[in-house]
Amino acid sequence: MANGPSQRDPKRPASINVFVLKKKHLLLAVGLVILAAAYVLYARQEEAKSVSGTAVTERTVHLVTGEFKSTTEDGKEIEAYRWDPGTVYVNKGEKVKLSILGVNGASHPFIIEGLGIKGEVKKGRETVVSFKADKEGIYRIICLTHPDMAQNGPMIGYIVVD
Repeated sequence: MANGPSQRDPKRPASINVFVLKKKHLLLAVGLVILAAAYVLYARQEEAKSVSGTAVTERTVHLVTGEFKSTTEDGKEIEAYRWDPGTVYVNKGEKVKLSILGVNGASHPFIIEGLGIKGEVKKGRETVVSFKADKEGIYRIICLTHPDMAQNGPMIGYIVVD
């Protein structure tokens, strides 16, 4: 009996169907993967922006007090105190918590001009102040112990609200 097109020879393995992927199908598949990834990233951002319909609570920014010491050629010891980082960038409308650790210097009473914030950082302790960045601008955080060069400063940092 001859093998017709509908019968298979039992000695030959079954045929394997091969799917040929055309270039346009490949580009379409890659495009869909990219769109899906973009959607996932967007959804994560939206999820981070809202928790049960409310804005994310606060972003914490860490600062430390720092001291630099040196000796001039004539043997005079000089020192300067700084906030580190010296400049903090935040977005308009963002709720911010500054967590400031006292590393050098016994006490650094400070004000943040334009935000109505006052506080004091003590060596070995953390001071936390919070604010909402409602208005664009540059706000100075000024240590009242070291406001200028005569008092080993200026110990001034900047909060930039964009």
